[in-house]
Amino acid sequence: MVKKLAALLAATAFAASLSAAPAQAQERGFDRGDQANARAEMAAGRNMPIRDIERRIIPQMRADDEYIGFEYDSSAQAYRLKFIRAGRMIWVDVDAQTARILRVSR
Repeated sequence: MVKKLAALLAATAFAASLSAAPAQAQERGFDRGDQANARAEMAAGRNMPIRDIERRIIPQMRADDEYIGFEYDSSAQAYRLKFIRAGRMIWVDVDAQTARILRVSR
């Protein structure tokens, strides 16, 4: 009986965390609309595919930089590639149309 109750409580907590995830993502500035905008701009030929941008930018980084992923900012029409170097986050903002590095933030 105790095992069933513990399993039920764990499942309930897990389900609650799933419903909170979208709200937390939007609080951090991530917007699913940006993903849709990135796809639409790429389909229209205005932006480069992220895989092409990654192929250009990642080799320019230091060998010990670990690539984490990216975000798209539709208002700036830029990708933000995220890396970790020696335990610190590095953001590389890249023009989505030209793959030109706009800014590197540490």
